[in-house]
Amino acid sequence: MGIKLGRETQPDLDVGICGEHGGDPASVEFCYRVGMNYVSCSPYRVPIARLAAAQAAIAGSDKSEAMRTA
Repeated sequence: MGIKLGRETQPDLDVGICGEHGGDPASVEFCYRVGMNYVSCSPYRVPIARLAAAQAAIAGSDKSEAMRTA
């Protein structure tokens, strides 16, 4: 809700999180669903975060395709 309201006022608003949540796969998926632009995490968690982001994007793409064809 806060992201949506912020972008109504400032469409180019960048929103993200940093810290250990940025490398947690469940948090990355949540950030994707709510429309955050980025996550930031410690270097050793970057591979996990990148994989989670790719999986969230693919899952989101599948849902969008299903909605278009329904």
